[in-house]
Amino acid sequence: MPRITLLNCPVDVMTIEESVCLIGERIKANLFTQHVVVNVAKLVHMLEDQSLADSVKSCDIINIDGMGVVYGARFLGYHIPERVAGIDLFHKLLEHSVICDLPIFLLGATEEVVSKTEEVVRNKYPGLKVAGFHHGYFWDDEEAIVDQIAASGAQLLFVAITSPKKENFINRWRDRLGVTFVMGVGGTFDVVAGKVKRAPLWMQNAGLEWFYRVLQEPGRMWKRYAVTNSKYAFLLLKEIWHVRILGKHK
Repeated sequence: MPRITLLNCPVDVMTIEESVCLIGERIKANLFTQHVVVNVAKLVHMLEDQSLADSVKSCDIINIDGMGVVYGARFLGYHIPERVAGIDLFHKLLEHSVICDLPIFLLGATEEVVSKTEEVVRNKYPGLKVAGFHHGYFWDDEEAIVDQIAASGAQLLFVAITSPKKENFINRWRDRLGVTFVMGVGGTFDVVAGKVKRAPLWMQNAGLEWFYRVLQEPGRMWKRYAVTNSKYAFLLLKEIWHVRILGKHK
């Protein structure tokens, strides 16, 4: 799989089907796989947060999630076939888990949301083995949760906790989790459980999913996106200048 560097972050250039295929091959070969998706906000925060940067760069597979990153990479001359949205990959991997009889573990969100998510995915994917689930508010005793996951027999672990907590948690405990594959899925459980609506497909394809989030939660989201999107635009222009004028990628 080709790997490029964007704003000092390595990313893998793959379609969602290629990602599922590679993950499936690694699981079958019993190769531990730490997975992450990067979007505009994460790329920006990685430049300011060394722990987050280290956690992301240690991952075996780094997919591009977010049309802003796709467009930015294309402006820099890279061929990016498509965006690999974390929520879409989550559903693809649940399908794969049913076919290959792989138990999963759901970690994160509130007790109500993760319970509802477990119920929804069981109904949506008959035959899916859910080895366990737990809410994301366990920071007073992380080790106990890690032990619970390891004892569950799960092969795939999905972590729905905000950044940078989920990336750093996964990286900190990767050798103790006892799973073959682990992936951070951010707000995916909120969408699956019906707490938050996902943007219409046309907004996703146009790179406006962030704007849809702002419309749903303006008080919490507008400043976050205004700051990160502005920083990203500035950093991307600097990178484009470097590539186009100096004629080389960093």
